[in-house]
Amino acid sequence: MIMRNFFLMCSQSRWLREHAAKHRFVRRAVSRFMPGETVSDALAAAVALRGGSIGSVFTRLGENVTDANEAEEVTTHYLEVLERIRVMGLGAEVSVKLTQLGLDLDLELCYGNLTEIIKNAGAKSVVWVDMEASNYVDATLDLYRRARKVFPNVGICLQAYLYRTANDLASLVPLGAAIRLVKGAYLEPPSVAMPRKSDVDAAFFALAQRMLADDARAAGVRPAFATHDRKLIQRIIEYAQSKNLGKGSLEFQMLYGIQTEEQLRLAREGWKSVVLVAYGSYWFPWYMRRLAERPANAWFVVRNLFAT
Repeated sequence: MIMRNFFLMCSQSRWLREHAAKHRFVRRAVSRFMPGETVSDALAAAVALRGGSIGSVFTRLGENVTDANEAEEVTTHYLEVLERIRVMGLGAEVSVKLTQLGLDLDLELCYGNLTEIIKNAGAKSVVWVDMEASNYVDATLDLYRRARKVFPNVGICLQAYLYRTANDLASLVPLGAAIRLVKGAYLEPPSVAMPRKSDVDAAFFALAQRMLADDARAAGVRPAFATHDRKLIQRIIEYAQSKNLGKGSLEFQMLYGIQTEEQLRLAREGWKSVVLVAYGSYWFPWYMRRLAERPANAWFVVRNLFAT
């Protein structure tokens, strides 16, 4: 937990974001988790992943934009990405952060940008709405529900470590929502989020069971489990098999460069395996949160440090 909190504090440091990202060893270390900074890098990675029967979700790194023109630029960027996905026949999806679309500036501005992306994604391509820090949950869910009334192809992310998530999930199940379940990667107070990993793991599995329940399947919930925890993945698989669920009834989503062999194994065994491919220049906070999720990855950074 000490290491986790250290990395999460680093993710919030503007000074580190501006200075550490300039060092070659840091940039080399982060390359393990993203194929490059450009969308062309991400598209090339998706083509390679498709060769292993693995799907892709693209996300451009960045958050908390402070200018409406910047939010519009992000929106235009995603429209161009969706067009390139169509031209290449990739069948990939995109995942967006609402603070990147102007949530801090104006709710209507943000909603307009979000719906523009959803409309251009196509009916069969889900636009995933990322969940950010806990102070954004209510606004994010409100905008998601509003969009879901109009567009069926919009999904939402929920964080297992938040105490509130069980209730949030219960309210989303009747909507037949596409739901990506993650553990959570922000620095939150213990009054808001579970501080112990064992509790988060237990909550994740309980929420996964709820997402696979009979009423959730009847409502049309699309359950996506975003974890690199192989033991947890196996528990979910065994639970799905005990319910006689087909392999196409759920999916596992992981990050590019993490547990690659597990991604391939799942795909070989017929499970839907999807990789979140991140790209962009604003990668430092995101990278620190990835290290916080699994501090053992820090040794990769250390090895790169001594290799310089």
